[in-house]
Amino acid sequence: MKTVQFREAICEAMSEEMRRDESIYLMGEEVAEYNGAYKASKGMLDEFGAKRVIDTPIAELGFAGIAIGSAMNGNRPIVEYMTFNFSLVGIDQIINNAAKIRQMSGGQFNCPIVFRGPTASAGQLGATHSQAFENWFANTPGLKVIVPSNPYDAKGLLKAAIRDDDPVIFMESEQMYGDKMEIPEGEYIIPIGVADIKREGTDVTIVSFGKIIKEAYKAADELAKDNISVEIIDLRTVRPMDHAAILTSVKKTNRLVVLEEAWPFASVASEITYRIQNEAFDYLDAPIKRITTADAPAPYSPVLFEKWLPNAQDVIKAVKEVMYI
Repeated sequence: MKTVQFREAICEAMSEEMRRDESIYLMGEEVAEYNGAYKASKGMLDEFGAKRVIDTPIAELGFAGIAIGSAMNGNRPIVEYMTFNFSLVGIDQIINNAAKIRQMSGGQFNCPIVFRGPTASAGQLGATHSQAFENWFANTPGLKVIVPSNPYDAKGLLKAAIRDDDPVIFMESEQMYGDKMEIPEGEYIIPIGVADIKREGTDVTIVSFGKIIKEAYKAADELAKDNISVEIIDLRTVRPMDHAAILTSVKKTNRLVVLEEAWPFASVASEITYRIQNEAFDYLDAPIKRITTADAPAPYSPVLFEKWLPNAQDVIKAVKEVMYI
């Protein structure tokens, strides 16, 4: 085992896959000369050269389209967005071309491409740089959406995403790039669409994903002091979603709290809530609780931002409510 940062796990996954397959390349703003805006491609230009690690202009629509055309013609691009807030400039290419080309061409074309970069908030960055888009992309048939929460999962899932023959949205966090964790020395791959039980428990199930799951861990530690046993499921993949893992857990604990760093309307939590009430209503001992950001753009003020973003105390409160404590 070795200890790596999240950014290093991302870099390792891309580099290992590029050594294995010459059709894979990386493109995006500052990925080459600057080693990536968050240093997730450090050293890759030196190893693979400027034809496979490509700095682009600030033109997300343009380089997304170029990469999609390239993928349709036998390559396997990795497109880095400096932030998924900027992906909105290129979302037409992602939604109307990458996601739909297999169906529209009757299977004559596929689009093996990964769009990756940070999502959601990263501190005091203001309303236009603090948005979560997992549910936006997960709403689109033809796209797979991955949101890892730690370096181990990030590496294994990114390698799986690069090898996938369908377009994959791979969403990270600026605030996790420095997180450290032990990962295996050798190669490993984590299958897309399989959730992970991070902590086993018996009293209540918490489902989450991405960096906000850390608040669930903090809450579980505090709740354990009151002899409340919390089971934490990390979705890892938002679409396809591992509903079976959630269902199995809820049938054991009979209570569900969903923690998500996104606006509440039409959220991932909404989908989970619907599926569980539809498939496991008789197992529920309390209504499902959702914890999301406030239904407003992210504020710039640190005081207001703290109120806007979910935290461990919100989780503790929700757990005690579903347990009628």
